[in-house]
Amino acid sequence: MADLIRAALVQTTWTGDKESMIKAHEEYARQAAAQGAKVICFQELFYGPYFCQVQDKEYYSYAESIPGPTTERFQALAAELGMVMVLPMYEQEQPGVLYNTAAVVDADGSYLGKYRKTHIPQVKGFWEKFYFRPGNLGYPTFDTAVGRIGVYICYDRHFPEGWRALGLAGATVVFNPSATHRGLSSYLWKLEQPASAVANEYFVGAINRVGVEPLGDNDFYGTSYFVDPEGKFVGETADPNQAELVVRDLDLGLLAEVRDRWAFYRDRRPDAYGPLVQP
Repeated sequence: MADLIRAALVQTTWTGDKESMIKAHEEYARQAAAQGAKVICFQELFYGPYFCQVQDKEYYSYAESIPGPTTERFQALAAELGMVMVLPMYEQEQPGVLYNTAAVVDADGSYLGKYRKTHIPQVKGFWEKFYFRPGNLGYPTFDTAVGRIGVYICYDRHFPEGWRALGLAGATVVFNPSATHRGLSSYLWKLEQPASAVANEYFVGAINRVGVEPLGDNDFYGTSYFVDPEGKFVGETADPNQAELVVRDLDLGLLAEVRDRWAFYRDRRPDAYGPLVQP
């Protein structure tokens, strides 16, 4: 595995239906591959609208098995392009048992596993408990062609425990696909993920939707970015109003340098943290 990897993020607008949304993301993946990217992550619930702005069982129809038809479609594309893919989708484990999930596919097209969103919000415009059960798979990491990666989805980012669990499991890059709007979280967007990258000494890829969708007045503000373990943005953040493919080079050699400088993992005191996990 090379120290320098080229990675990509997609922030985009709702096209109006699932099939055209999937086709749009296939094209983004091809564009990223043409630019030399070896890993890509899409936005939260990438093939649908952000339907959690309303509470309507009609949108249960967007759920599918993982692995399943969409996963398999992108497995074929990943193998064709030689690209690792993180696919945030709506998962149906069985009728009535639904999760906010990301599938991870390796560069040879093999399905590596999935992460289910752990922390589920229920506030105005983000009625997620209507649609998702809390994740129950822990905080898995995935050994890929570009190294060990992790996934933490949207609202998860407000909780430091999962970030740390992914670092302890050896993640070098953690992807955080999101759907978040100006009126709620914009003051946190360029603070939390960089702070988590510093505290846990890895790269973070933060992805947000962009634009206003027909289901509500949430103004998704884009500005997707990569941040390094020193808390520095890797290149510019993406546009706040327009769809954009973000492609950046991540120098994984920086991980060892930072971990030698700040021995956070050595100096942890898990023996002193027991009360923190009491209800």
